[in-house]
Amino acid sequence: MQIQVVKSKIHRVKCTGAELHYIGSITIDEDLMEAANIIQGEKVQIVNNNNGERLETYCIPGPRNSGEITLNGAAARKVSPGDILILMTYATMDFEEAKSFKPALVFPNEETNLLQ
Repeated sequence: MQIQVVKSKIHRVKCTGAELHYIGSITIDEDLMEAANIIQGEKVQIVNNNNGERLETYCIPGPRNSGEITLNGAAARKVSPGDILILMTYATMDFEEAKSFKPALVFPNEETNLLQ
């Protein structure tokens, strides 16, 4: 049996931008992506703690050590700069493998979005 489990989580980051006129995606500081084991183009679920919105898109790397978290395209309508977000990715794996799998959990500085 195959199941989906949380692979990566960036917990409580501040939205730094919302760019409606962009082809889509979420731009994430590349340092955060690396720490959370997220790759360019990977599907990510976004939970907005301020308004309860949940959405999915794909990620693109932003400048390292910038703290950038920008929602692009239609997703920009679901956030406002300053909103607190949780970003998660998932993996499908064998049930037995999933029992011992450890996700990458990242808890950046909530004010700067930088790694602590």
